[in-house]
Amino acid sequence: MRHFGGAMSPGRPAPGTGAGRKGLKSDALGMFSSVAMGLASTGPAYSLAATLGVIVAGVGLQAPIVTMLAFIPMLLVAYAFRELNASNADCGTTFTWSTRAFGPRTGWMGGWGIIVADIIVMVSLAEIAAAYGFRLVGLDALAENRLWTTVAGIAWIAVLTAVCYVGIEFSAAVQRWLLCLEVVMLILFAVTALVRVYADPPATAIHVSASWFNPFEVPSAAALTSGILAGVFIYWGWDTAFSVNEETVDSACVPGRAAVLSTVLLLVMYGLVSTSAQAFAGVGTSGVGLGNANNSDDVFSGLGEAVFGSHDTGMLLSRLLILMVLTSSLASAQTTILPLARTVFSMAVHKAVPARFALIHRRFLTPIWGTVGMGAVSIAVLVLLTSFSRNILADSIDSVGLAIAFQYGLTGFACVWYHRKVLTRSVKDLVFKGVLPGLGGLMMALLFLYAAFVVYSDPRYGTTSVDLPLIGRTGGVTVLGLGALLIGFLLMPLVTRGHTVALKLQRGLLPHRLPRHAAVDAASRYLPADSGSGVGGDWYDVIPLSGTRVGLVVGDVLGHGMRAAATMGRLSTGVRVLARLDLSPDELLSRLDDLVEQAAHEGGTGRGPRRLRSRADAGLGVTCLYAVYDPVSGKCSLARAGEPVLAVVEPRTGVVGYPDLPTGPPLGIGGPPYQSAELDFEPGSLVALFTGGLLQAADDRDAGLERLAEVLAGDRGSLEKLCDRAVAKLLPGPVDVDATLLVVRTRLLDRSRFAEWALLPDPAGVATIRTAVSKQLRDWGLDDLSFTSELIVSELVTNAIRYVGGSIQVRLIRDRTLICEVSDTGHTTPNLRHAASDDEGGRGLFIIAQMTHHWGTRYTSTGKTIWTEQDLPPVDGQ
Repeated sequence: MRHFGGAMSPGRPAPGTGAGRKGLKSDALGMFSSVAMGLASTGPAYSLAATLGVIVAGVGLQAPIVTMLAFIPMLLVAYAFRELNASNADCGTTFTWSTRAFGPRTGWMGGWGIIVADIIVMVSLAEIAAAYGFRLVGLDALAENRLWTTVAGIAWIAVLTAVCYVGIEFSAAVQRWLLCLEVVMLILFAVTALVRVYADPPATAIHVSASWFNPFEVPSAAALTSGILAGVFIYWGWDTAFSVNEETVDSACVPGRAAVLSTVLLLVMYGLVSTSAQAFAGVGTSGVGLGNANNSDDVFSGLGEAVFGSHDTGMLLSRLLILMVLTSSLASAQTTILPLARTVFSMAVHKAVPARFALIHRRFLTPIWGTVGMGAVSIAVLVLLTSFSRNILADSIDSVGLAIAFQYGLTGFACVWYHRKVLTRSVKDLVFKGVLPGLGGLMMALLFLYAAFVVYSDPRYGTTSVDLPLIGRTGGVTVLGLGALLIGFLLMPLVTRGHTVALKLQRGLLPHRLPRHAAVDAASRYLPADSGSGVGGDWYDVIPLSGTRVGLVVGDVLGHGMRAAATMGRLSTGVRVLARLDLSPDELLSRLDDLVEQAAHEGGTGRGPRRLRSRADAGLGVTCLYAVYDPVSGKCSLARAGEPVLAVVEPRTGVVGYPDLPTGPPLGIGGPPYQSAELDFEPGSLVALFTGGLLQAADDRDAGLERLAEVLAGDRGSLEKLCDRAVAKLLPGPVDVDATLLVVRTRLLDRSRFAEWALLPDPAGVATIRTAVSKQLRDWGLDDLSFTSELIVSELVTNAIRYVGGSIQVRLIRDRTLICEVSDTGHTTPNLRHAASDDEGGRGLFIIAQMTHHWGTRYTSTGKTIWTEQDLPPVDGQ
């Protein structure tokens, strides 16, 4: 895509963090392509060639059943992937789901496990592809040369990275052809081997026996565990179908079906090939026997010629078998780049790795640095490991099993915890969201612990060992595997520090508890986004105002992280200060808009007065709803900036309504002036103020409002429980952006707690109101406040008569303080000043200020009201 007047721009940042909103090419893969991705990523031919000999060495004739038993934990974990994907089809898979289940620290480790496993196995696949490429053309000497296999491995990684860079559809097309060749050759090999066992058996042949499928005949538990762990490796890779979920048709369902189908097809394929290979070659330690240590890393090289023969067609088929292993390793390498690139891409979108990795190509719609960068890192690791020794390289490849078990186990537990609130909803949910994923996670965890601390830690296992301080000599596989995960653990505080600090700042700036108030009962919820970038600038507040009124506010700052949280703190403080000036809602938003605009200009992001600014500044485009409720009149005045919505539940009927409020532009954007609206609330009305994040899980805004209405309708219970139900109903799973909910139940002030009088502008009325105030205070048992109250009222009424004229209203309110209000038709605010010694007046307001706790002025539609607050005398015993 070309910009007008410019050259081609290769990339652009991902537009959003939500599943399906990152800018990857949607609907690019169908069911068949997803299954092909899952199967090809496991590299069936390569996996069997590299692993079958290892399994036979450990468990003997029970190799077929061990390869099949490894299917069980994989299938259980596949269900965990399926259920999590149905709730949140994010290409970050384990990283994203673990973050939302357990927090950014655990999520980072899940993503790191994927990165470690994929990069190390890329090194292995590149070496295998290099060696088989040389063997295919008869250059067996080069296949054993470290330098040439490294050079060829680098070339293969570069080619496959380029294929993945060009686009997901081209990658899928390549995979379909490679996979078809691989499956056809495996089936042909298995059928030919079985036919020869019974028709023209070689000296090594043994007939298939039922004992091969009896796991209880495995020599020991350690051998069984080692075999299953090796078997886990040959099934690993089907989750690629989930890594490309955002590019798949029906991303919530198709990847799950493709993954389960992939594991079942692998079970059939592995069972058939392992049984036929063992029947033909036996488990001997010489020749083509599967127990021959010289063939343990490649059982097909010798078996191909033995099964197909060495003449004409047989030679061609044996060469095709070598080609099959080559294409299998290439297909697996390519489909390893895809999930690796997309995991890093998702982590970058969620700010868990540098933002450069979140760039996507404008034409190909593939992650630029996520693909190229991971290809480059794989080449660097290949060069690094081969420069040390092949022994270290071999043990690093074995250590991949630990990263796989860690990643899959974490995903299983994440599924259970993520869906814990809905497990009791039905038997189906309990089984598929709880029991099966939990068992899969537990089995993977046990395999990880047993392998890391029993099998791999034995210094005799593998080709290297390390003498660790305080521990002693330890197997190199354990050191490399746990060491790689430890690096991620050490990096974790640096990566998640921003999220942690932003969340602490955000929560520190929000009210720790809502104040008790005569006007309303209130409850609230704030849910930060579950991703590493998610902490934003949503806020809420309940602000006590003069005359027992209360200010209610919710707001939403654009952006995420520290900047958004700091902006939120600045604006929430500004709202509190402006609210205490008793400004009307529309005037408060206008002043707040000036604050945002001034901050934008000081920060250099403004483009001129009242114009659209860059959205890089979190303070621009803020939405806010501000309401002032008066419990004496039952009236509520409101104004909004942006699109916040107010829900009101009538106390008698339980009907939920969404009042139509005057629209106003978001703060800092500019536009028409803000307008206030006035609503009448009956006592007991339920009012919900919320930000747009509360509706994010719904298909659209109207559907979200309808779902919220179902929760609010007819509710008479605790507001805290109501908030819990609303959050559980509207946000049962992932939270991509912050969400805030403030719920209040209105009250009318009891008539016995306030008194009102109307006066004419007659000086004789001053004595009358003094007497009335004294009598009212006596009725309330506040005789101690009579003198000061009479003085306050007489001073304020006298000033209204002398300087304003017109009708005068006096009101006393008994709340947590004694409130005295004098209203007139004037619009001039009196100023407090220190009178000079020779001034004849000017001391009245100064005296009032000394005798009261607070005082102030607020404007009304008919004039102004001067109010004062006096502390009530302590109650006996307090």
